[in-house]
Amino acid sequence: MTAPSRAVLLADADPLHREGWRLVIDAQPDLAVVGEVPDGIQLLAHLRRHAVDVVVADVRMPRLGGVQALRRAEEDATIRLTQRETRLRTVLVTATDLDRHGPAALAAGAHAVLWKGAHPEELLAAIRG
Repeated sequence: MTAPSRAVLLADADPLHREGWRLVIDAQPDLAVVGEVPDGIQLLAHLRRHAVDVVVADVRMPRLGGVQALRRAEEDATIRLTQRETRLRTVLVTATDLDRHGPAALAAGAHAVLWKGAHPEELLAAIRG
């Protein structure tokens, strides 16, 4: 018997990164990508309309970055009502300075911060918690 799927939302401006993450995540029996967005504004809009268990988001995106989107999601009453879990699990990724972005992401409530080039198993472990 397979464990229930965790719904994952991908947020990154680069469609190639989103597609790579989708291939890795959708190959898992317990995970399913339920949406993809290119920026933080659309990430928030998606969270207001759809139940999501985990968000994988780039720290730097157009219009609104991952850290700022995470902060806004934590404060948004509509998002809190839409989500199944008490606290949305968030994995932020960065292609730049992890030492600079990591502490800010964790302070904003991210559960994990990874390099964009992390091994797929690291990404899966961060998603699963």
